[in-house]
Amino acid sequence: MATQSIRKVKTNDLELKDRLVKVNRVTKVTKGGRTFTFAAIVVVGNENGIVGYGLGKANEVATAVAKGVEDAKKNLIRVPIYKGTIPHEQVAKFGGADILIKPATSGTGVKAGGAMRAVLESVGVKDVLAKSKGSSNPHNLVKATIKALSMLRDASIVSQYRGVDVNTVFNG
Repeated sequence: MATQSIRKVKTNDLELKDRLVKVNRVTKVTKGGRTFTFAAIVVVGNENGIVGYGLGKANEVATAVAKGVEDAKKNLIRVPIYKGTIPHEQVAKFGGADILIKPATSGTGVKAGGAMRAVLESVGVKDVLAKSKGSSNPHNLVKATIKALSMLRDASIVSQYRGVDVNTVFNG
């Protein structure tokens, strides 16, 4: 298989919406007592094929979320969407998280849980079936979902790769 090109996106003139996936409270015990900090994983997207994720760490939740949003804006990718769903079935694995996403017919909705739902809604997919097999760790689920979405290919990319017309890809 050809090497997968990551479709990086610049943040100029994009209206991105952020979704908070998870906030973790981290405790550090020192001689002077306990110190609490927060780690927030955030997903941003324009709900039209662009999505990214980021991790922010700070002493307050609001600051951690703001740092996560800034980090997410640096990691944006473009995802092909075909008639409100994804072009084909895709599996991905990151750490202990193993996921499967499948295209669905119009009217199905986003059948996904928690962290995967946040990513899929942020990218703008309206109808999709998703299943998480393995770990339910939100960090790894978000990363596995982004990895699966980055591996999706639309018909024009496949036709260029094969060196044939776009209609030949569908008719086969």
